[in-house]
Amino acid sequence: MASTTHLRALQALELALRKGSLKAAAEELAITPAALGQRIKLLEDYLGLDLLVRGRSGIRPTRELETAMAHLTAGFRELQTVSEILDFQRVHEIHIAADSDWAELWLKPRLTQFRNDNPNTLFCINGVGDVPVRLGQADCEVWFGEVHDKPGEKLLFHDYLLPVSSPENNKRISNISTDDPLEGFPLLHLDCYTRSTGAIGWPEWIKMHGYRKTAAGRGIRYKQVIQALEAVYSNAGLIICGIGLVQEQLDSGNLSLPFPIAKGKWSEYAYHIRFRENALRRSQTIKFRDWLLSEASKTEQHLQKLVSN
Repeated sequence: MASTTHLRALQALELALRKGSLKAAAEELAITPAALGQRIKLLEDYLGLDLLVRGRSGIRPTRELETAMAHLTAGFRELQTVSEILDFQRVHEIHIAADSDWAELWLKPRLTQFRNDNPNTLFCINGVGDVPVRLGQADCEVWFGEVHDKPGEKLLFHDYLLPVSSPENNKRISNISTDDPLEGFPLLHLDCYTRSTGAIGWPEWIKMHGYRKTAAGRGIRYKQVIQALEAVYSNAGLIICGIGLVQEQLDSGNLSLPFPIAKGKWSEYAYHIRFRENALRRSQTIKFRDWLLSEASKTEQHLQKLVSN
């Protein structure tokens, strides 16, 4: 057995026992459980020993492995320490191919904190950033849509669709006492949500909630949220978009919600992320992934709290 394969098999074994399952270990390494199991099986065949006992309560080391567990755990702990020390001193590049609305509206406002905590990490997002775009695949991809069922894929968050306006138009709408306060207001339409069968646009929203009687389908159409927001900021109309996507803009007061949260609807599509297996061999990429999933979880929890209240 080649030494590199030997080390990868030991890594799979140690991680599976530490995580308590092959599935959890496979997710950590961004490979399939079958591939991880194969690594361990090759090591067992090489040694001529069974190393794992599989039962209803999970996996545990065999008697033969038990005598070496302390050394195995300590060895990988030391390797991790060496890696972290060396990685801290080198510049890291993370290349991201992402939904442009998500990158500009959701990631960009949050990325400053990660940069401050990790000054040696440089980003190239959709070909623009601290370092030039490189040939080949990006380290990670982010999309709004359906699950792709690929190894290492993670859900970021589902969004909640609701009318969004400028603060000025919010005041105008609130000062109108008629039953149809949207009558005459320019309605802006987004094409980025139309691929989902359950998505709502202005015609569907007005049919459900009212506030207008005529021309619900008229108005300028935009392919991206960020394009439509330029018109919203200048008081030129209202859009229906995901409020998780524009949470920072709402919190800062640049955007407003003219209607109650209960008037919205969860998107069937969601934001997903997937890192290349090779990229996750770098500790800084793992750190970025974990940070990203934590921030996405905060967005999901924030939306759940808003809707439940």
